Amino acid sequence: MPTVHHRTIPVDGLEVFYREAGPVDAPVLLLLHGYPTSSHMFRHLIPALAERYHVIAPDHIGFGRSSAPTVDEFDYTFGALADITGRFLGRIGVDRYTVYVQDYGAPIAWRLALADPDAVVGVISQNGNAFEEGFVPEFWQPIWDYAADPSPEHEQALRPALEREAVEWQYLHGVPDRTTVDPDAWEHDLALLARPGVDRAQLALFEDYASNRPLYPAVQAWLRDSGVPVLAVWGRNDEIFGAAGAEAFERHLPEARVELLDGGHFLLESHLDEVARIVLDWRSGY
Repeated sequence: MPTVHHRTIPVDGLEVFYREAGPVDAPVLLLLHGYPTSSHMFRHLIPALAERYHVIAPDHIGFGRSSAPTVDEFDYTFGALADITGRFLGRIGVDRYTVYVQDYGAPIAWRLALADPDAVVGVISQNGNAFEEGFVPEFWQPIWDYAADPSPEHEQALRPALEREAVEWQYLHGVPDRTTVDPDAWEHDLALLARPGVDRAQLALFEDYASNRPLYPAVQAWLRDSGVPVLAVWGRNDEIFGAAGAEAFERHLPEARVELLDGGHFLLESHLDEVARIVLDWRSGY
């Protein structure tokens, strides 16, 4: 099995933790995680793909083992996270890559692609939206309300998303056999969410999420005009980003490959082998 290295590098006075595996001369696969997790969500996928790819998986600022400055010390927006990720890639000498996104990783990747369209040579989306289709209204309405009016009332409506019940639910909903999901995954996330000040950072990102939606037309134009290969491999039972988010890739991009699997939001916890097989097969097809 390929060796996975665990590294930290300074970027703009912050520490970015990342996992890395695979031959340095292989095509780069950049894995960008979602909320509330970190590169830990890719811990099993990385070695599964590292014989063909040079795999790199950073923790966003405020997540995982990367720096978690307070909201007074860092501007927690998706633009700021993308800027740090871009400078991180520059520090490690990566200028062309396929990007694998999940949840928050998607808007970060879309900003990277719009800033440097030639750098992204492939897109894999695992439950990460690039279209208005796919937002499950019941989940997202409190976030849209907070973005429109970050009042104490709307904040209190969102704070349960930082707590145990909601984090466990993100891992378990839509999974046919819940015993396949390792509880250590959400325990890892909960421990890191409990760090001082991280709650305010996460609330700031909840507030900023609405800023991603106006980017979608430009992202869709880039996907269409560039002809970059696209794979959407999706947990079809996801109650955060519904299956319509995957199907939109196929409808708007006829060459895109869409695979809907019988899982939920964190598909890798229950369908790791299927996802790895699909990714490797897709790679061989272009």
